[in-house]
This record gives sequence, C-alpha cells and structure tokens, in this order.
Amino acid sequence: MVVPGRAADRGALHAALTQLAEQDPLIGLRQTGDPGSPEISVSLYGEVQKEVIQTTLAEEYGIGVSFQETTTIYIERPVGTGVAAEDMGGENPFRAGVGLRLAPAEPGTGVRFRLGIELGSLPMAFIKAVEESVHRTLRQGLRGWQVTDCVVTLTRSSYTPPPPYGWSKWSSSAGDFRNLTPLVLMTALREAGTSVHEPVHRVTVELPADAVGAVAPVLAQLGGVPQATTVRGGTAELEVHLPATRVHELQRLLPSLTRGEGSVDGRFDHYRQVRGQAPVRPRADANPLDRKEYLLHVVRRV
Repeated sequence: MVVPGRAADRGALHAALTQLAEQDPLIGLRQTGDPGSPEISVSLYGEVQKEVIQTTLAEEYGIGVSFQETTTIYIERPVGTGVAAEDMGGENPFRAGVGLRLAPAEPGTGVRFRLGIELGSLPMAFIKAVEESVHRTLRQGLRGWQVTDCVVTLTRSSYTPPPPYGWSKWSSSAGDFRNLTPLVLMTALREAGTSVHEPVHRVTVELPADAVGAVAPVLAQLGGVPQATTVRGGTAELEVHLPATRVHELQRLLPSLTRGEGSVDGRFDHYRQVRGQAPVRPRADANPLDRKEYLLHVVRRV
C-alpha cells in the first residue's frame, strides 16, 4: 500500500499513479476502502521498482510517499467449466440478455474472449462492451485475485433495438451489456470454481561449498524445489524454485548459515497452486458475487 506523506495529497497521488500505470503496464493500480479515504495499492515486480516510483513521485509530482509492508500477489485459475445466462425481463433490470461459458485454458495464455453467437445478431458496440466487461471483471475472482488462463465465450444474447425514428430510453445500450456481464460471468466462474496460485522464483544461491549441508535442508523447509547444484573449487551454486513469499526469509537466514559469505539472486519463474489454505484479498469493486450489493451499487435498486 502507498501512503502519502500528507493526507491532502491522496487525490493527487492517485492521479499521479494512474498516469504512471498508463505508461508502465507492469504497474497495477488498485483502490480499496472508504471512498472518502481510500487505500491505494500498486502491484510491482521487485523492490527496485518501488524505489523508482517513490523517487518519481517526489521529483516529478512533488508527492512524498511511504510504502507499507510488501505483500505477495497471487492469481486464480478456473478448475472447471461454468455456464450462466440472464435473459431480459424478470429480475434482470438491464435491457440486455447475455449468456457466457467460461473454461480453463493452458497456463500463460491469459484471458481470451470468443463469439459463440452468429455475427450480426448483436451490434458490434454491444459485443465490445461485453468483451471489455469480461476483462475488467476477471481482475478479481472468487477470492479477490486476478483470474487468468481461461476462455470466455459469448453463447447467447438479446437486446431491444431502437425504433425507426431513432434511439429511445427503451432501447438497449452498451451500458446495459457492460453492467449485466459481471453478474453472468461471476455466476459462471462460481460454477467453474478456481484455484489460487502463488508466484515462484528461480533462485540462485552462491555459497561456500562446505555450507551446502547446512543450507540445503533450510531451502527444503522453505518449500524450495532443487533444480541444479554446481561446485567449483570451494564455491557452490544452488538453483532452486522457491515461493516468492519465502525469498525474504532465505535472505535473512543465509548470512548465519554461510558465515556471511552467501548471496541470493532470484527472479520470477512461474506460478504454482497454493498448498493448504488459499489466501483471500478484499474486493475493490461493486462485488458481482453478491447480486443485491451489486445492483444497489450499479442501479440503486434491487
């Protein structure tokens, strides 16, 4: 979380971070909490990027900030296929009908949107609204983490066309599809289910060869998976896959295990499913998982 040095700079801080996030796709901006005093968080890759942002905010925007303790960013992946649909009318307050199918895809493929309806059966502006809403909604899954590696297919749709004399308040709009899509998509995601995955770094530990016997068991206790061991004279190099959450702990323990002669270098390698209790992140949206809350937020009525 990013905290401004002065409370009065909170609005300016959000505006500045928004600009930086637009310039750098590796910066993910997130705002939670009370709208009157929101908490601002950014997702970054490494401590160096944190220092760069802190300096940029001070020098280019005149905003002094501090960062609270760094936390790990997880992802969610669907474990099955989910299907959901809402037609116009009934409890659906939007002038739109949407059906979606969500299915898992190969790791690393991201989120892909496909059409399962006939071209021309729905105006392109409405299709675009559904697609944009799909990507935006999947930034937060069942446990609050970004959902990725899935295919979302638009399987059915309905709308009210404008009358011959032009658009009327009774006609469907892109906003109707944009607002309905999160409800349908999250229903499909709930049916599919998700698993939470943690980032894993490929870590290289350089140390005295006679310290390998002391360091190897610690790496195993931290959840490390050995990849390679190289010994050259009195120096050894261990390569392991280590959960990102344990890298800092390794850095803290290594000096006492290696007489101060060990060093650690690591970078992101892949994601793997969390073992045990999956972490949950608070939502920062209108929460389409709760229909009543979502509709109260979006249309101010149930």
